[in-house]
Amino acid sequence: MAIFSPYYIFLIPIAVGVIVQVTKFIVFSLRHGWDWSYAMTHGHMPSAHTGFIVSLVTSVGYYEGMATGAFTVALALAIIVIDDAARLRMYMGDQGRYLNMLIRQLNVSEDQFPRLKERVGHRVSEVIVGGILGFVLTLALAKLLG
Repeated sequence: MAIFSPYYIFLIPIAVGVIVQVTKFIVFSLRHGWDWSYAMTHGHMPSAHTGFIVSLVTSVGYYEGMATGAFTVALALAIIVIDDAARLRMYMGDQGRYLNMLIRQLNVSEDQFPRLKERVGHRVSEVIVGGILGFVLTLALAKLLG
């Protein structure tokens, strides 16, 4: 495994992102029934985007140090990704809800204007759980890999 050690800073977040996405698939499937199309679902518990980006920030801080430019860039990117996962995509869901309401009130054919997704982003609790998983799994993998 010493061959991969320079790449741990990026390989660990990829592994954590996959683990969080698999966790999301299992949680979603337990609630809604098993269907392989749920494997790449957006939204829901936990946030895989947040898990990945928190893992990236944690691994950069762990391997490079927190007083580096790389850590600052990773942190800035994390703020953008988490804001997108929680707040910006919620606005898209609100717009979908309003457009669906207008289509129903105008009695427009749903064949012509198909129903839009109303749940696109994450709830705050989903983002928090994704972030906690990203942080804890990253530290565990970094310690395990030495």
